[in-house]
Amino acid sequence: MAKDDSAPPHSYARHNDKERDSDEVSLFRQALHDAGVERISKRHRNRAELKRNTASLDNSAATARRRAAEINEQQLHARSRTSDGRVEPVSPSQSLLFALGDIDQRLIGRLKRGEIEWQAGLDLHGYTLEEARHQVEEFLHDADAKRLRCVLIVHGKAWSAQAGYPIIKSHVNAWLREWPQVLAFSSATSSDGGTGAVYVLLKKAR
Repeated sequence: MAKDDSAPPHSYARHNDKERDSDEVSLFRQALHDAGVERISKRHRNRAELKRNTASLDNSAATARRRAAEINEQQLHARSRTSDGRVEPVSPSQSLLFALGDIDQRLIGRLKRGEIEWQAGLDLHGYTLEEARHQVEEFLHDADAKRLRCVLIVHGKAWSAQAGYPIIKSHVNAWLREWPQVLAFSSATSSDGGTGAVYVLLKKAR
């Protein structure tokens, strides 16, 4: 029988990646649930979003709401520290690791082994790229305000057919390197999501 060359060379592998990623999504969410971490609701996805005016709103109220939305949007842009352009692609199974040059390697080893307890988590499954960027920014701002030392970000590793690589994972890898409060990050242990999540070590509050 002739070999069927109709399927792309890596289609079977990508199908398996999708199945594994689906299983890992359930494991990630269960781990976050067990740790008491709640997913950020849709109403926080874009804090500058203005609800559509209804006929019951008078002109003054509508104007006030628009003005508030503009101010919030300006604040979000002012606080933004992450890239929205092209980034270096990473593979679904690739382990991520980054640390500033003066970080003690023993501390990095503890981070990689999951020995530093994470205090808050963010699940990015289901978000668009732009939504994920805003969620990461707000999450890190909140972590800094709460003086958290270590957090978990679940970026997943779903393969994008259009881009040819995991988009959210690749961007998280770039965003965290730009964030001034990030000392280091590492792909999580298998119990916390493996290469579909990262532990993020933050600077101690002064």
